[in-house]
Amino acid sequence: MGYTFRPEGGAEEGMPWKESSVMDERMRFVIRLKDGESMASLCREFGISRKTGYKILERFEHCGVEGLSDRTRRPHRYANQLPAPVEAAIVAAKHEKPHWGARKIYELLLRRLPSHVKVPARSTIHAIMDRHGLVARASRARTRAEGTPLSAGLNPNDLWCTDYKGEFQLGNKRYCYPLTVTDYASRYLLLCEAMDSNREQPAFLAFERLFRERGLPQAIRSDNGLPFASPNGLFNLSKLSVWWLRLGISIERIRPGHPQQNGRHERMHLTLKNETTRPAGANLLQQQAKFDTFVEEFNRERPHEALEMQCPGQVYTASARPYHGIPDPHYPFHDKTVVVTNCGRLCLYRKKINLSSSLAGQAVGVKEVDDGIWLVSFMNYDLGYIDLEEKTLQPLENPFGAKV
Repeated sequence: MGYTFRPEGGAEEGMPWKESSVMDERMRFVIRLKDGESMASLCREFGISRKTGYKILERFEHCGVEGLSDRTRRPHRYANQLPAPVEAAIVAAKHEKPHWGARKIYELLLRRLPSHVKVPARSTIHAIMDRHGLVARASRARTRAEGTPLSAGLNPNDLWCTDYKGEFQLGNKRYCYPLTVTDYASRYLLLCEAMDSNREQPAFLAFERLFRERGLPQAIRSDNGLPFASPNGLFNLSKLSVWWLRLGISIERIRPGHPQQNGRHERMHLTLKNETTRPAGANLLQQQAKFDTFVEEFNRERPHEALEMQCPGQVYTASARPYHGIPDPHYPFHDKTVVVTNCGRLCLYRKKINLSSSLAGQAVGVKEVDDGIWLVSFMNYDLGYIDLEEKTLQPLENPFGAKV
């Protein structure tokens, strides 16, 4: 049973208890119980529940001292356990036909085994072969993060840069994750928001407020981390980056391990750290007040050498592209418009094909290019080909990746 006894009384405070086996402790418990001590007081002293105490007593009365030893947790029998000869026949058949799967092995056993022997289900055969190391496991494909082409960002709102400055601890021991956005050309600090995490939903709200206030940029540059990208999403797309694409904003990603590709933004982070986190605020509200003061000074008072000693606020102008919500996508050159399910699947002619959860709820265009082969597109980007018979998606070359 493996009970741990922690006596609460009966010894001087601070005196270490002598180590003893669990069986010895149970024996002491039973002896004192037989001597007339009450079950409730003994259970309190030994730090166990009454249910456990009565169970120990019952085992002693039925099995004697042997009943106080630990019992194995191994079940007396396993449900649906196959007879050893049947399992051996499955393994032997697989060794004989190493390239056959569970379906063919099942048919082979039907012919070979006597009629009174029940052949297990195909799923059971597969599980047995897997347990014996006879199934080649396909490693899960994980899209490797890569950089995209980077634009020059010569004019205000051509390119915005975003990132989370490294988290730091506040006075109340909670962590702050500053979400920052700058305009690449003017160095204008558009957003510096004190967040309690780097979750997707707060980032959505922060960017929506920013878009309403400043309009939309042509492109946004980020690293490959969450929530800007997703390591498991198709082409590393996250729901946030999909939303940007829906708004007509191009996405740019720096190469992993090359923060210098977002160097202007990183340099601002260093200044932000030196002037607002030493010391940090007592809580998120105080820290946000520090950020607000820094933003005002950085944009309106601090001259910048790269701007010929002008302040970023003297160079930056709001975008001419206002934010009016998400426009509906149109696919006039496709056969159908299909909405991706909440679990990231595409349902086409009663077939379900896994696409990507980052595209959940999005409308994509599909066009039949060959018998049973369909091209899937999102916005202006072709994602890949669907084979309806195999119910699989064969992705195309990453449309957001680096161009050779």
